[in-house]
Amino acid sequence: MLDPNLPIIDPHHHLWDHPGERYLLPDLLRDTASGHRIEATVFVQCGAMYRAEGPEAERPLGETAFVTRASGRHGGTHACAGIIGMVDLTLGDRVAPLLEAHRAIAGPLFRGIRNRTAWHPSPEIRTNLVTPPPGPLEHPGFAAGARQVARAGLTLDVWAYHTQLPLVLALARAVPELAIILDHCGGPLGVGPFAGRRAEVFPAWREQVRALAALPNMAVKLGGLAMQVNGFDFHLAGRPPGSAALAEAWRPYIETCIEAFGPARCMFESNFPVDKGMCSYPVLWNAFKRLASGASAEEKAALFHGTAARTYGLPSSFSTSPAR
Repeated sequence: MLDPNLPIIDPHHHLWDHPGERYLLPDLLRDTASGHRIEATVFVQCGAMYRAEGPEAERPLGETAFVTRASGRHGGTHACAGIIGMVDLTLGDRVAPLLEAHRAIAGPLFRGIRNRTAWHPSPEIRTNLVTPPPGPLEHPGFAAGARQVARAGLTLDVWAYHTQLPLVLALARAVPELAIILDHCGGPLGVGPFAGRRAEVFPAWREQVRALAALPNMAVKLGGLAMQVNGFDFHLAGRPPGSAALAEAWRPYIETCIEAFGPARCMFESNFPVDKGMCSYPVLWNAFKRLASGASAEEKAALFHGTAARTYGLPSSFSTSPAR
């Protein structure tokens, strides 16, 4: 492990039990105990453990209840110290009581919302187990729902492909009081109609990232690049990649985000178990540490734990506890 005493808050992972694919608390804890100093984690909605009955808008409460039961300290890690749940923001002003219902279940663990928003018309581009309908970001009620999230003092995570970043920009401008976190480096696509076109996609993606970074209510998660949709085909090789190979492939994207947003608005993320399809948890964090090797101690503190703690309102003790 590189720099094994560096405190880390992993601000983006999932828990689920789907047919043929399971990643639950014991699986997460095996990863967080694999050598890096993971002080805390943040769960992000993934459409799992919903209620089987009741009003459609209330079914995601089942996921929040499940994750709340999983939250707690296990060894040196507080798993699911923050919970990002699902409330359909296209409901507009009707979002408010749903937010309170999630809070009634999770209390202070409940820190924000994420909707299914990543969408592209190509059938070859898909990152959700259930394909979301097109258009939630530009739905007339979405910004109104987002304002309710801001009024509640919560955050909004947005997972969008690079082709959708103008919609994210419009949302951030329409609701400047809302803290919005752009997931997975803004989704530079590398499959389907974008396969083999990295040289064309990169400048278009970079232009949108810089435009988003100009808005003070935006932050970005550095990760998610091991998803197949980004076009890095490490999963096709005979052996899993090492951290040096990952760092070399991802450097242009990570450095662009850090240069645009600054370390105070950037946070490294695992996106596990999704990114587990290409690399292991310890190799992933070694890659991030290689990418941050030239940063100052203060900048590393922000990138690996400080930005996540501040953004999600997590206790500062998660990033200041004595070395193990």
